[in-house]
Amino acid sequence: MNSKIYSIKSNDLVSVITPAFNSGMFIAETINSVLSQTYQNWELIIVDDCSTDNTIEIVKSFQEKDNRIKLFENETNKGSAFARNMALRNAKGRWIAFLDSDDVWHPYKLEKQITFMEQNGYHFSYTNYCEIDENSKETGIYLTGPKVITKNKMFAYCWPGCLTIMYDTNFIGSIQTVDIKINEEYALWIKISKKADCYLLNENLAKYRRHSKSLSNQSYFKLIKWHYLMFRKSEDKSAIGSVIFTIVNLIFGIYKKLVYRKKS
Repeated sequence: MNSKIYSIKSNDLVSVITPAFNSGMFIAETINSVLSQTYQNWELIIVDDCSTDNTIEIVKSFQEKDNRIKLFENETNKGSAFARNMALRNAKGRWIAFLDSDDVWHPYKLEKQITFMEQNGYHFSYTNYCEIDENSKETGIYLTGPKVITKNKMFAYCWPGCLTIMYDTNFIGSIQTVDIKINEEYALWIKISKKADCYLLNENLAKYRRHSKSLSNQSYFKLIKWHYLMFRKSEDKSAIGSVIFTIVNLIFGIYKKLVYRKKS
C-alpha cells in the first residue's frame, strides 16, 4: 500500500452505512477495516436485520471500545433496503460511504477517495476492488469500470461495487430508496446519478467477499427478476420499459465481464 499522506481540505464526518444479517463470520473483519482507516473522522452505522447468530454480540463488543460505532436493531427481518434507509436517516456525515458486513476496505480508502473528490470537485465516486473468498484470500479477480458513469450509463448497468461508493450530501442531499428486497443499492445509485455523474478513482481500495450466500452467486433467473422489479417499482417504469432496461442490463453485464472484470 502506498504510504503517501494525502492532503485533505476538510475533516468532515463520513457516515459508513452497513446493513447486517447473520454476519457473525465476517463482521469483525469488516469493522476492523473501518477502525484501520487513516481518515478517522467517521461513524459506522450498523443496522442489524434481526440476526439469529452472534452478529449483535460482536458489534456490541466493538461498541464498548469505540463510540463511533452505532448499532440499530430491527425487531423483525425487513430486508436490506429498510436497513440501509434506516442507516441513512440516522447518518450525520457530509460524506456517505457503503460497506456491507462481509466486505473489507484498504486502510487508505476513505482518505484517498475524499481527496480525489475534493481535488476534482466531484460529488459521487467509486473505486476498483478485488474479490476474496470466505477465508479472506484474494481470488485473483479484479474489477473496475468506466471513468465516468452518467445517468444514462447507470441506467444501462450497475457498474460500481457497493463497497466502493461515496457521495457528498452537501450536493446530493438526503436520498432514500424504495422498499424492495433486492437491488435496492442499484436503485439508490440511479437516484444519485440523476444529480451527479459518478467518477472512477482508478485504484483497488476494497475487497468484495464472494461466498455461497453472495447475491452475485444467485441464479440468472433470480437476477433477471430482481432487475425487472427494481425498474418497475423504484423507477416506476412500465412493464415493457422494465423489460427493455432489464435486457439492456443483461447485455452490459456481459460487456462488464469481458472488459472490466480482470484476472491479476
